[in-house]
Amino acid sequence: MREAYHRQLDVLVGELADMSDMARGAMEDATTALLDVDLARSERVIGGDPRIDRARTGCEHHAYALIALQAPVATELRTVLTTALAAEDLERMGDLARHVAELVRLRHPAPVLPEELRPLVTELHRSAVAVAEVAGQVIRTGDLVLARSADTLDDDVDERHRELLRRIAGQEWRHGVRAAVDASLLGRYYERFADHAVSVCARMVYGITGRPPGGHTGGSRVTVAA
Repeated sequence: MREAYHRQLDVLVGELADMSDMARGAMEDATTALLDVDLARSERVIGGDPRIDRARTGCEHHAYALIALQAPVATELRTVLTTALAAEDLERMGDLARHVAELVRLRHPAPVLPEELRPLVTELHRSAVAVAEVAGQVIRTGDLVLARSADTLDDDVDERHRELLRRIAGQEWRHGVRAAVDASLLGRYYERFADHAVSVCARMVYGITGRPPGGHTGGSRVTVAA
């Protein structure tokens, strides 16, 4: 009976890992739409967001069913609960990718970004997706050392976000208020996307070790014993 229960736990974690892939893929597609001014791709991201929402609901329902199935021991209970909570973070990551795509749709056929910001936003995207990639690997492997690297990667995201805001606020800015607001929003979307990925790592660490992280998002740090 316990072996069957553990198999169901593995299925639940696999569902979460698949959801992580969906959220990361949505942001990659949304950014391609942003940089290529690709309306069709942005519409696909927007149209695909309900699939991520349904995946979250599926993870949560599966988690609650496992709690009801039999009394889980402490480690099992942590796995079930942290998986349900991480699904919420991943759903928000999908929402943030949708926000990027919606901005592309709003401004089409004009580009959202001034040409001079494209390289910086490209790097911001790459840094944010790198954190999401780590989160997906941590879900699949439970690698605590890898989880620790999420904080360093998130620091890169924060630095690029600050640089973007400095560019917008600088005296050299010549692109007007609307472009400044759009670029600021984009920076916030990528920064929060990475924060939620860090939160996923923190939740998985807690599920494995039982040591609660210092926070969940917005500056949380993944604390893993060396």
